[in-house]
Amino acid sequence: MSGHSKWHNIQGRKNAQDSKRGKIFQKLSRELYMAAKSGDPDPANNPSLRLVMDKARAANMPKDNIERAIKKAQGGDGESYEEVTYEGYAPGGVAILVEGLTDNKNRTASNVRVAFTRNGGNLGSTGSVSYMFNRRGYFAIDRTTTDADEDQMLEDVMDAGADDLQTADDVFEIYTDPKDFAAVRDSLLAKGYQFASAELTMVPENTTPVPADKIEQFERMIDLLEDDDDIQNVYHAGELPDED
Repeated sequence: MSGHSKWHNIQGRKNAQDSKRGKIFQKLSRELYMAAKSGDPDPANNPSLRLVMDKARAANMPKDNIERAIKKAQGGDGESYEEVTYEGYAPGGVAILVEGLTDNKNRTASNVRVAFTRNGGNLGSTGSVSYMFNRRGYFAIDRTTTDADEDQMLEDVMDAGADDLQTADDVFEIYTDPKDFAAVRDSLLAKGYQFASAELTMVPENTTPVPADKIEQFERMIDLLEDDDDIQNVYHAGELPDED
């Protein structure tokens, strides 16, 4: 994983995300709607829907909101969203991958283009940076929530079928093949572990330090993209300096 710490990026943006909880719920509702509409509305028979529901619960989305989004998909209201992906480079030459669900591709493309061009970024063609990322299952376990040491955690992670464990003073980070995500999750939950984060994500093969004079531009660009209602995920290969 080239020493990449996804947890560092998660923590660095946590306060900003907390302040956008209503927007996060709106995006999760769209994901729930799509997962329920494209498959069985019963989560027992729809792994994709179960995954989004887990994600929604982890974000403390109210149960009523989750059920409402699923029922809306069953109602045949005619709403339709398309999956869109944009690739390019953020300030400092950092590879960036943007995923969205939209009912208006022209609007979304225009908004993404503005976020890139007004903040020193450059949009690329399809495939220009996606090869630099790998789809992975990801779990983070806050070390204050477990008595397990690194040896015990490694044993449990390997028993669960995960691929990789990274440790830091405050967190265990676990990576797995996407197809093994549910099995690894269930195994670790059965052992009593609590997840600070559990998701399918895109992990860069290598990271690029964001130049000090580009950090403000870089963060503004990421904020603009994440604020867009049509954008579900923003992945990047940038490495920001630790905040003391």
